[in-house]
Amino acid sequence: MTQISESDLASAREGDDAAFTRLVEPLRPELHAHCYRMLGSVHDADDALQDALLRAWKGLARFEGRSSLRSWLYTVATRTCLDTVASRGRRALPVDLGPASEQAVTGDAPRTDVAWLGPYPDTALAEGTLGPQSAYEQREAVELAFVAACQHLPGNQRAALLLFEVLGFSAAEIAEVMRTSTASVNSALQRARKIVAEKVPDVTQQRTLRSLGDARVREIVTGYTTALERGDADALLALLTEDVTWSMPPLPHWYRGLGPVTDFATRVPLGSCGSWRHLPTSANGQPAVGAYLWDDALGRHAGWSITVLALRGERITELTTFIGAEHLAAFGLPASLD
Repeated sequence: MTQISESDLASAREGDDAAFTRLVEPLRPELHAHCYRMLGSVHDADDALQDALLRAWKGLARFEGRSSLRSWLYTVATRTCLDTVASRGRRALPVDLGPASEQAVTGDAPRTDVAWLGPYPDTALAEGTLGPQSAYEQREAVELAFVAACQHLPGNQRAALLLFEVLGFSAAEIAEVMRTSTASVNSALQRARKIVAEKVPDVTQQRTLRSLGDARVREIVTGYTTALERGDADALLALLTEDVTWSMPPLPHWYRGLGPVTDFATRVPLGSCGSWRHLPTSANGQPAVGAYLWDDALGRHAGWSITVLALRGERITELTTFIGAEHLAAFGLPASLD
């Protein structure tokens, strides 16, 4: 855990903003990831963390030191996120909106009335573990399936689950954070665990990736990007599980199974989109690629999406393509490729 400078703490309490920055900067990555888990959006996490740190700065004189500064900052960040959840609701993926489509939907229009879940760049994650009491690793705690499952929880259940299971807070500490009783926290935890267990695979992506090894994961990602760039449907389908899913927020339609996914792949990304190029990256603790589509007006490949891959064994079992050039910037990827 980060050691807190008592001299910086004393100076910050007296209004030294540079001292306050030195105190919170080492904790910023993990606090940002917590805000993302709560809110499902990098941009919302940016805003929430900025707001939380401003609240902490203004309220530092009230920090009595009965808990660690880290715990106190998590308290402030969680309450800030709960305010956001109350005003904006939850974020969704296409699979939350309705059943899978049996065949390709061409001309699918983006849904602008839905707050969509977004990807999280692994470069924003803090190194190491979350703490001795945590049941999750850093990357497990931002896996797409887990964050998406948390979005199905009311704000209080979401906060209780994340504080207890991910960050290792006790039920009594969570009760203080949420200004409620320990009994209420335990009840919220019980309900939250049941919902999340129904939606999250038994085997985490981290376990799968470790069993495959980095070299094999790179081969699978390269096989996927090469198949798209060559328009090779057979090579693409050979990489997929029988029950593969493919969704593309903000487009509402999604596909499950080799038949519908094959129809979609051959008619849309392999059939009508044009020339693709890709750059490898990592999102939500999972392999991912930045996708670029040829743009005649630019005379180059323009940023199009971030696709996050979920693997089962040596095959891809889920593709989530977050459409929008704005996603690439958060991953440090260029806006276009020559």
